[in-house]
Amino acid sequence: MAARLLLRATRKLALVTTAVGGGVAAAAIVTSDDPATAVKLCATVPLRLTRLSFTAATIAFDYEYSLWGLPEDSSERTKVKHEVHMRSARKIEELCFKNGGIYIKLGQHIGQLEYLVPQEFVQRMRESLLNRCPVSSYDQVCEVFNKELGGMPDEIFDEFDPVPIASASLAQVHVARTHDGQKVAVKVQHIHMTDTAAADYATVELIVNTLHRFFPTFDYRWLVDEVHESLPKELDFRVEAQNSVKCMENFRKLSPHIADYVYAPRVYWSLSTSKLLTMEFMDGVQVNDVKKIKALGIQPHDVVKLVSQAFAEMMFKHGFVHCDPHAANLLVRPLPCEKRSIFGKNKPQLILLDHGLYKELDLRTRANYAALWKALIFADARGIKENSVKLGAGEDLYALFAGVLTMRPWNRVVDPSVDHLALQGDDSDRTELQMYASQYFLQISELLRRLPRVILLMLKTNDCLRAVNNSLLKGSSLETFLIIGRVSSEAVIETKLVQHKSSFCRIKLWLEELLLEARLFGMQIALWLLQLKRNLPLLNQ
Repeated sequence: MAARLLLRATRKLALVTTAVGGGVAAAAIVTSDDPATAVKLCATVPLRLTRLSFTAATIAFDYEYSLWGLPEDSSERTKVKHEVHMRSARKIEELCFKNGGIYIKLGQHIGQLEYLVPQEFVQRMRESLLNRCPVSSYDQVCEVFNKELGGMPDEIFDEFDPVPIASASLAQVHVARTHDGQKVAVKVQHIHMTDTAAADYATVELIVNTLHRFFPTFDYRWLVDEVHESLPKELDFRVEAQNSVKCMENFRKLSPHIADYVYAPRVYWSLSTSKLLTMEFMDGVQVNDVKKIKALGIQPHDVVKLVSQAFAEMMFKHGFVHCDPHAANLLVRPLPCEKRSIFGKNKPQLILLDHGLYKELDLRTRANYAALWKALIFADARGIKENSVKLGAGEDLYALFAGVLTMRPWNRVVDPSVDHLALQGDDSDRTELQMYASQYFLQISELLRRLPRVILLMLKTNDCLRAVNNSLLKGSSLETFLIIGRVSSEAVIETKLVQHKSSFCRIKLWLEELLLEARLFGMQIALWLLQLKRNLPLLNQ
């Protein structure tokens, strides 16, 4: 019966998506200033919609048919479900590559939802969609150049390499040299991205809403809403350029103590448009390439501390956060001023790339988020509950929210030991995480529906940073939690200073700051003793 209902829904879905595609394509012809491009879109958009409809329908049918009649907790159902997950992940990967653009962006989002999506999907999306994005041909690149700057690449630049050094979901990057000899990186948007984005979004939204209607537990409408809000900004490279400038200004004004250690490429404004972005070329290594980082004379541990410090400052003090910090967007190089650590190692400088996706936290949200992280670091159950509720998790799901943020069960979150939030980065951690994700799937879906979208992006940012840390150290660095605890606590105190300006309140906050320093010092001593205890068996071998 369910299978017949699903087949009927699939037919209706195909008809509606075709109608939507036809309507969008017809509108493109009527309103377009470029009829040839519009006609081309009329041929491609319906095909993209058909692929989407077919993939969604076959995946839904596969789950419904393959798991039909299998007992809920049986080993056979677990085995079959794993096989369906693997097949479905491959189908989504294939759809993303064939349709490109917004589909790859959605696939990348899925790859970050480790606390919600089955591991088979997470692993497949991370392995493929971050490193093997489609590449535009040189003719397509020339078409973009001609429309945007009125000339061919070899006319605009003295040298231009037609082979891109990197490609992402929305654009690809070429190396060039300006007429005055400056080596630059040129980001070129994939052709027709803005033309197909509206149709792609409309049909993805329709598919997700339809699947949610037939399968209420399938509720990813919040993810579609987030892409709808962020994609237009990411497709305008002038916004990206402005974001990079604002980011650096924030570090200089609000975090001068680490401003020299964080860098964004300089923008060449006269050679940049909404679809072309020319930047200073950066020599550096990806933040997860441990071997090359060590070859530069830099300690991976120092890189982890710098990444944690930089993003803690953005989240808790700047309120303007780079929300796509996966490894390809973070480079490391030795600090140009040649400062060295006391052990003779080079100090790292973090280079931030791809500034298209930023989120602003208003003062109230930023203060509550900082207070929540302070409570998490210090295992303050009352503070965790209070600030989770303020952020929208509710009194029934605040413990789950703490678990999603830290990837730790509640009993570990409120454990007073100094390493209570540490992840080992091994298979047992991943197995435990997936077990909780499966057990609390419905509650997590409800939590994500409740939370403000800006907090959803903070979750994604946390996941990216956790993956970076794990690749560098194969687990959590306990010192990063001390950094987060310090920066979040400082932000809470700074917020209180702004709100309460009386002499009595300032004295009270000064005492609070002294107590904080004492507490952090105690945690640092405990951390050193813990590390010493762990290293003693290795020294005796």
